[in-house]
Amino acid sequence: MAVKIRLQRHGKKDTAFFHVVVADGRAPRDGKFIEKLGVYNPNTNPATIDINFDKTLDWVMKGAQPTDTCRAILSYKGVMLKKHLLDGVKKGALTEAQVEQKFSKWLQEKTVKLLLKRTI
Repeated sequence: MAVKIRLQRHGKKDTAFFHVVVADGRAPRDGKFIEKLGVYNPNTNPATIDINFDKTLDWVMKGAQPTDTCRAILSYKGVMLKKHLLDGVKKGALTEAQVEQKFSKWLQEKTVKLLLKRTI
């Protein structure tokens, strides 16, 4: 069974919002899913992304394949970076402490960039 992380459409005609779900690749877009991971609302400015980081990371580490749009969302939230760093731990290139240090540094830089962007 090919498991995918993808968007499930909800909302009215011109005001769609999406649930980020884990589903079997053969299931229809708005059909049956395994687990809901979060919500993505592109109608707000900036877009609202509310994702359960730990659950999503767990599914990605198990091998669930995100669609292109979901990959962009997960990269924005740092899930794909954390997966990349944890793969380095498996290979022996990094330690857990180094992973946490690099990830926290990335989070701090990202929050600074967002604050600067919102003030301009």
